[in-house]
Amino acid sequence: MSKEQNVVNYYVVCNRLKNVIRTGWKAWKVQRERIESVAEHIFGVQMLAIAMKSEYQYDVDILKVIYMLAIHELGETIIGDLTQFQISKEEKETLEHEAVHRILSGLLDGNQIEELFLEFDAHRTKEAMFAYQCDKLECDLQCKLYDEENCVDLDKQEGNAIMNHKTVQELLKTGASWSTMWLQFDQQTYPYDENFRAVSNYAMSKKIGEKKLK
Repeated sequence: MSKEQNVVNYYVVCNRLKNVIRTGWKAWKVQRERIESVAEHIFGVQMLAIAMKSEYQYDVDILKVIYMLAIHELGETIIGDLTQFQISKEEKETLEHEAVHRILSGLLDGNQIEELFLEFDAHRTKEAMFAYQCDKLECDLQCKLYDEENCVDLDKQEGNAIMNHKTVQELLKTGASWSTMWLQFDQQTYPYDENFRAVSNYAMSKKIGEKKLK
């Protein structure tokens, strides 16, 4: 294939993510005219990474982080957005890695891009760990924004398997709001450092959607 065709093919594959709605929002029956797509999540997490680097002065290569985040959902162009409640981590990893390899095999820089994807997925380098935390926190903040818009009714969750998760049930029994439950669940599940935890706690205690630029 020509270089021109490779460019267009890769673009068209990635363009699918504009129409892949994030599965978590569908599972919780978020009621809203527009619900976030995977492509919008990618934009959001890149912007969050820039802000976290700025305010907490992380010793990371932010351009590498942004590149990682640009491709971290690449496999979902083929396998869709699968959550931890739908498939095991091991199964998802196998399917996703196979999909990414297929997508990138036609590009001259495909091997280098794939290595960066695998680095993110392994969460071992400082850039990968930083990017991973940004990925999870971005979802938390989007959840809080939807909750502030009253997009989720906890009394109308028929068929939502996530509601049966032991930790979710325990958190909801405390009378926590949907977003507070979600943020607390993620704090228990993901390896947030003190800065990411601080932003998560701030989001739980404030109305973040009302903030204005100075």
